[in-house]
Amino acid sequence: MPSRAKGRADAKPALSTRPALPREFIAQHKRRRIMDALAEVSAEQGYEATKISDIVRRAGVARKTLYDNFEGKEEVFLNAFDAARDDVVERIEASCAEAGDDWRERVEAALAAFLGYVAEEPPLARMCMVEALSATSTTTKRYEEALQGFVEMARARAPQGYGLPATIDETLIGGVAWIVYQQIRRGETEAAEDLLPELTEFMMMPYREAGVGGADK
Repeated sequence: MPSRAKGRADAKPALSTRPALPREFIAQHKRRRIMDALAEVSAEQGYEATKISDIVRRAGVARKTLYDNFEGKEEVFLNAFDAARDDVVERIEASCAEAGDDWRERVEAALAAFLGYVAEEPPLARMCMVEALSATSTTTKRYEEALQGFVEMARARAPQGYGLPATIDETLIGGVAWIVYQQIRRGETEAAEDLLPELTEFMMMPYREAGVGGADK
């Protein structure tokens, strides 16, 4: 009869059945870490003071990995900005779809989705709404384009034909952006959702005064 020791020696190690992660998944994960790292570091010390060495150290990647994926700091910023903007738009659209047909409820749902993102992602919120305005001329332009995109979203959903100025959508979206900007500058990003009643009232007031049905709730 073979001894237990011999049986253990003859036993083959169990093969791991854990599948290898796809190369594309790993690459995307590293890109995301780099973008998140830039947002975090620039939120702490500002875009201008943020160096490539700071970004790769925070992301836990090699400098070569950053340059394999991005041309430099500005491109990391722009990609992170675009990803954050797309995430916010997706959340707003999903929230509005769940709100149903009532116009006022859709406005409140859109604001809640936006403010929720700001509260959940303080570094990205600061990067997009504060640092983008002064980082470079290209980031400023990207911010302005994004803001215009939100204006168009609001215009497409707002009631028409009530004698309101043609610039009402720019005024309202710009006002919301300014109030949230101030909240972030004060270091109160995590409390952004507390602004929901105030901003909902701000968005509703011109339509209520114009006699738009549903805006007086």
